[in-house]
Parts: sequence; C-alpha cells; structure tokens
Amino acid sequence: MVLAIFAEVIATNALKASNTFTRWGPSLITVVGYGLAFYLLSVVLKSMPVGVAYAIWAALGMVLTLLVAMIVFGERPDLPAMLGIALIVSGVIVLQCFSKMNAQ
Repeated sequence: MVLAIFAEVIATNALKASNTFTRWGPSLITVVGYGLAFYLLSVVLKSMPVGVAYAIWAALGMVLTLLVAMIVFGERPDLPAMLGIALIVSGVIVLQCFSKMNAQ
C-alpha cells in the first residue's frame, strides 16, 4: 500500500509539472507512476476490501500530495481546504479503527 501511495503522489505532482503533457519528462513520470500505482493497488486488493484500500490510498495520497505541492509548487491551502482534508483523514481513521469491514 505504501508503494502504491508513493507512486500516486509522484505521478500526481508530475502531472502538474507536465504542463498539460507538454513537457516530456514529467509526462512520462505521470504515465508510469499512475500505471505503477494502480498495479500496486491491485496487489493490495488481494488481501484488503476495495472500499477500505481505496479510502486509505486516496486519503493518504491526498495529504502527501498536498505536502509535496506546498513544498515544490508553493501552494497554500486555505482553512476550508484543511478542514475538508482533516475530515477525510478522520473518516479513514474511523474506518481503520472501528469498522469490521477491515478484518478479513
């Protein structure tokens, strides 16, 4: 799961750097990164329910993508964006800690 998340974060930030696929290097990183991310996620799905896996993948990917974008692109989320992200992460924590769906 960790590798799937890292591949997705790299691909997403490369997508921004690709300048709508006009820069070859970042464009190639985007395509390869998303391919790798989805492959690795499919491996995770052999042992984890799709809803739980996708929630974790999306939430942690979003938080890490935000952190990288803040550092690399100088993006600054406002308070409502931070609140929304906190709610999503809170939802994943509740899912992980209290849902019986996570156990297989």
